[in-house]
Amino acid sequence: MRWFPELAKRIDQLSRDLLSFAQMEARVEDREDGVFAQINHFKTSDEVVRQIELLILEGVLRDGDRLPGERDLAQEFDVSRPILREALKELEARGLVTSHHGGGTFVADIVGQVFSKPLTDLISRHATATRDYLEYRRELEGLTAELAASRATEADKSLLARIIADMRTAHDTADAEAELAADVAFHSAVGEAAHNIVLLHTMRACYRLLSEGIFFNRKAVFALANARERLLEQHVDIFEAIKAGDPNKAKAAAQAHIDFVMEAVRDADRAVGWNRVSRMRSMLRDKPQGTSRKG
Repeated sequence: MRWFPELAKRIDQLSRDLLSFAQMEARVEDREDGVFAQINHFKTSDEVVRQIELLILEGVLRDGDRLPGERDLAQEFDVSRPILREALKELEARGLVTSHHGGGTFVADIVGQVFSKPLTDLISRHATATRDYLEYRRELEGLTAELAASRATEADKSLLARIIADMRTAHDTADAEAELAADVAFHSAVGEAAHNIVLLHTMRACYRLLSEGIFFNRKAVFALANARERLLEQHVDIFEAIKAGDPNKAKAAAQAHIDFVMEAVRDADRAVGWNRVSRMRSMLRDKPQGTSRKG
């Protein structure tokens, strides 16, 4: 039994390690007074890396967010500045943050990397991709709204209510740009309310493409008769179902919304074609008639 004392020592060390890890988990979960929590027991760069990674993964820190300055961040983590620098260097090596000399440290654009530039350029040139995108979004939006209705916190519902209020204001004042921005913000907030990390980042990548007009011209859709009114009603329906905690109704409302968008995109494309043909006809009618050729 000579090995028993050594085994007992290892078990004791493992127990203390697990306790420290559990304490840190609790501290990270209970960030009541801020985003960053002090590092307990193990004041190493690994723990700082882990916490910032978790904040990025959970969507708390977004692409382009600027981290606090080195001194402030070291104080919030309760670690030395050399340890913090080591952690930030590791995060940068992993492609999660970028540092600008004299300008601070920012969360890297990891969402934009889901769809590469060559792929988005290819997608934008082919209409079939728009249909596939909307078909893909229909299923994701339904699942996202369904989960949000089951999991949304009061904070999530409050954010959705504020966005709906902004959407109403933009609609009433005919501010198309603000209305389009509220549209993207609403769907992003529903994605956050679903509390599924993989789904959140996938949906954010989709909304990035949507906001950049990769798949279709949202302004052309908004220009269709009664489109803005219908879209507002649909967003309200999704919100009300989530607020009421009705997963089935939320899923149905979200999918009905995408069904309408798919139909509106087809109508908008047809309208663009009609306008093009009308312009060409008008140009030919207005052009001076030439002399007829002799037979």
